Amino acid sequence: MRTRARTRIAAVGVLAALSALALTGCNSGDEADAAAGSSAPASDPASTAASPKASSGSNSSTSGGDSSSEGGGGATAACTLRTVSIKFLMSDHQATEQQAANGTLKFTNTSGATCTVVGPTTVTATDDENKAGPISADNSKEGSDAVDIPAGGSATADIGYNNLNTEGTARDTCPMGASTVKVGLPKQPDTTVNVLKADGSPGGYFSVCGDSFKVGAFTAG
Repeated sequence: MRTRARTRIAAVGVLAALSALALTGCNSGDEADAAAGSSAPASDPASTAASPKASSGSNSSTSGGDSSSEGGGGATAACTLRTVSIKFLMSDHQATEQQAANGTLKFTNTSGATCTVVGPTTVTATDDENKAGPISADNSKEGSDAVDIPAGGSATADIGYNNLNTEGTARDTCPMGASTVKVGLPKQPDTTVNVLKADGSPGGYFSVCGDSFKVGAFTAG
């Protein structure tokens, strides 16, 4: 009987020990889970720190967009009849057989911003007494590349023509003589301009012997 009692006591002790081990294992698992859970927030500061970088990259892209749009907004406008004044000056010398007479077409920017002359400019002259048909020329062959004229600045083009009457009569007896000319800016209607003397004073006369003249390319200054 005592032997059986001891055996039962021993068995009970073994069961108690096993139960204790099982509880210890469970507690360890719970602690591990808790530790894993508590370590998860540690990754949040890293992800939070990455956010400002992403936002800064976004701001850089926006700045790039702003600067390119400012560049686009700064495009120079074309010169028009509203932004330039026009003068046509006759040559200060008579043509010879070796050299043409050289008048000047002058554009002055009267606006407050730079404008651009681009494309062919046309000049048309008609005899004051309608004894000769109109003569027209442009600078498409001589050069019509874009030329910027700053506010208050000017650009000029040479007008090459022959005012030498080879028939031996006075130079003012050329078939075509005009005290005014019509000037057409690119994509603008023609405007009538008085012919000035070479020094800019009134009373000039554009006398052309022959059926043509030349309009040169514009240069700033």
